Amino acid sequence: MQAEKRDQQAGNFTRNYNADYMATPMSTPRIMMITMIIFLIIVAFLAAVLSRQIHTFFVTNPGLNGLILGVLLAGILLAFGQVIRLMPEIRWVNSLRRGDDGSMSRPPVLLAPMRALIGHQQSMALSTSSMRSILDSIATRLDESRDISRYLIGLLVFLGLLGTFWGLLETIGSIGNTIQTLDPASGSTNDVLDALKAGLQAPLTGMGTAFSSSLFGLSGSLILGFLDLQAGRAQNRFYTELENWLSTVTDLGSDLNQGSVAAQGSTEDIRDIANRLQSMQENGSPNQRTTAALANLAEGIHALVKNMRSEQQLMRDWAERQADDQQAIRETLDKLNKALNNANRDPSGGSR
Repeated sequence: MQAEKRDQQAGNFTRNYNADYMATPMSTPRIMMITMIIFLIIVAFLAAVLSRQIHTFFVTNPGLNGLILGVLLAGILLAFGQVIRLMPEIRWVNSLRRGDDGSMSRPPVLLAPMRALIGHQQSMALSTSSMRSILDSIATRLDESRDISRYLIGLLVFLGLLGTFWGLLETIGSIGNTIQTLDPASGSTNDVLDALKAGLQAPLTGMGTAFSSSLFGLSGSLILGFLDLQAGRAQNRFYTELENWLSTVTDLGSDLNQGSVAAQGSTEDIRDIANRLQSMQENGSPNQRTTAALANLAEGIHALVKNMRSEQQLMRDWAERQADDQQAIRETLDKLNKALNNANRDPSGGSR
């Protein structure tokens, strides 16, 4: 009776909450998209204002700086793609909540496990274990989608540092060559100064390469980091709203049924164990001979262990006596050796 009451209460709870998933649709990440676009417009405006300086910095090492800008462009497209890919998933969930089969023709990508699980059920009610597995799968896919953008942020910093060290190496080598080529005795002071000016052009070029690469790399990582932050906010909002909705369509009665079944199974196991113990007690009389034989065997093994221990003690005593005898012999030999040495040192005393 209590189990039936619990099932009825769980069913009432589920029916009361089944209408909630049709109430409020999931929100789209338009705010994050607008924030990203406004941020890029501000960056483009600053780049247009500083276009002359940026062009001067860029031409110091166009190859590496162009690679940095290319990585930045790829990261920007990837960040927008992460936000845009959430929109069809949100439309699919909203169509599912409304019961609109026409808008659900396109299968989702992130929510593929959820679609497969709901497709095998006749109702929208999910168990807590199913909801947990769906949320874990979606969270894993969202984290994996951001791995590339995080790598690109680190790659921009690495390329900037690479250009810095490259430019510093060129600067050091050029300064060394300039110092070696200077010869004050070869001409007038003006000629030496002209040669020094020509030699300093290469170190200055190397310094430009170093600092321009650092500037583009760090600026690119800053821009891409902000866009990745907005994409993460959009994904977290999507995950939170989906979790809130799934919690309203979770059927708690299934867990209660599973708990009652598990309790019945445990009771049956206990009864089975009790029956086996009783049968073992009833069949214990024919095994008395075996028990007595095992007891005799244990006593024999115990006596054997005692004998082995006594023999081991005898061996230890004999070894200790041998060690004492060897020590006495060693001391006697030492005394004889000392006496012989004294006799060799005083031969006159020995002759008298």
